[in-house]
Amino acid sequence: MRFPAALLALLLTAQLVLAETLKINGSTTVNLPAAEAAEILRAEQQLDIQVDTQGGSSGGISMLGDGLMQIGMLSKHVSDDDRAKYPAVKFHEIQIGEDAVALIVSKDVWDGGVHALTQQQIKDIYESKITNWKDVGGKAQRIAFFNKEPGRGTWEVFAHWAYGNPKAAPQVSFPEVGGNEETRNKVSSTRGALSQLSSSWADGKKVFALGIKLDDGTVVEPTNENIANKKYPLSRSLLLLTNGEPAGVAKTYVDFLLSDRGQDLVQKHGYMRLKDLK
Repeated sequence: MRFPAALLALLLTAQLVLAETLKINGSTTVNLPAAEAAEILRAEQQLDIQVDTQGGSSGGISMLGDGLMQIGMLSKHVSDDDRAKYPAVKFHEIQIGEDAVALIVSKDVWDGGVHALTQQQIKDIYESKITNWKDVGGKAQRIAFFNKEPGRGTWEVFAHWAYGNPKAAPQVSFPEVGGNEETRNKVSSTRGALSQLSSSWADGKKVFALGIKLDDGTVVEPTNENIANKKYPLSRSLLLLTNGEPAGVAKTYVDFLLSDRGQDLVQKHGYMRLKDLK
């Protein structure tokens, strides 16, 4: 049966109106390639996709668990506690790339000679046992630490590396920062500043990524090569999270980010593509 052109156009319009809205929320780190992928699919396939970063990775997990959206963006893995909180949800992680967490400093700290710290020095700063840059080889200047909000993927990767388990990290009273852009802006505009940040956001102009000095004195920088071969100790997976295997519009979206075009977006924003990992 053939429909008149006007009726066919009306039916197609109705299908678009009734089409599933794909809601995505979570990590500001994953958001860069994820949001651009959404723009492309809106333009090319007229898909209705909404992307937000409310609450970071933890927000992505909780909103998916509560059934408020279909895809979470994560820069940390789902924990056993998360799975216990939502026993009916079949959390399904899909890796789209690899990134690293860096300790970043403001330009004045970098110019003052601090280019790397040991794990113990970082813990001592976090616990306020070291409060001045002169005690770690820099100039006499107060350390202005901005702590990532607990629950953010960046903070959890940092806490897991420093203390073995985020639950073991001590309570601290530093000013807190949320997303990557806020963190970079705070550090770049504050003298003596230090914070945790996705390494790809360290521009080497206003904020600088410190190397990690190992026990043997070797300094490991958060370069793509060191992230790929796991030499840098704060590398992490960038993930999409669904409830069970993705289907419908969610599958279309996931498949796009896993395609060559989607992986090129991951690389464009400074992250490692899956095929580049060793």
